[in-house]
Amino acid sequence: MFKFFKRVSTVVGSELNAMVDKAEDPVKMLDQFMRDMESDIREVESAVAKQVANEKMLKRKADDAEAKVEKRQNQAEQAVAAENEDLAKRALEDKADLEQQAGLLKESWEQASKDTRELRHKLDEMKKEYQQMKLKKDSLQARAESAKTKTKMNRTMSAIGSDESKKGFERMEEKVLQYEAEADTSEDFTHENRSLDEEFDQLNDDDNKVDDELAELKKKMGKE
Repeated sequence: MFKFFKRVSTVVGSELNAMVDKAEDPVKMLDQFMRDMESDIREVESAVAKQVANEKMLKRKADDAEAKVEKRQNQAEQAVAAENEDLAKRALEDKADLEQQAGLLKESWEQASKDTRELRHKLDEMKKEYQQMKLKKDSLQARAESAKTKTKMNRTMSAIGSDESKKGFERMEEKVLQYEAEADTSEDFTHENRSLDEEFDQLNDDDNKVDDELAELKKKMGKE
């Protein structure tokens, strides 16, 4: 009974952190801790309910015994008044037995009442501890999730900044530069070919111009 509270009732702060550090999944472990504590609390609540019922039963029996003692006392007095000593004597004898029973029942009820108070106090402590653990769990879960996120980010950043990644970027940069150089070379070659053609076109234009001027000069001098 109360297996989990016996095991972790003194586990707080760094001790709980240490338990979480050893777990494969801290979030799942913390949830399991809370379920175990809830189970123990339900057990204590059930025990308290039974103890309260037992206490009430003993109180009722003790009150009934006290009432019978008082009744026998009144009956003994009534018998004495009626000068029936034998009846009075029997009433007093039964009263003595009832007083003994009432005393035992009262002791049992007082012990039951004490046990009930202790169980209720224990239940209150367990509920308070549960709330503290719940707050601790929420905090640790948030920290665990934050740590996972940071680890993932750090690994990603590390991969981005690694030598392999840098070499990969450098290789891509070299390829781009090579593509650009090939494009420039192709453009220069095209320009060279175009310039050669233009020179011949210009040469043809110059030859045609000279021929035209020569014809014009002959015509002018009447040498046609």
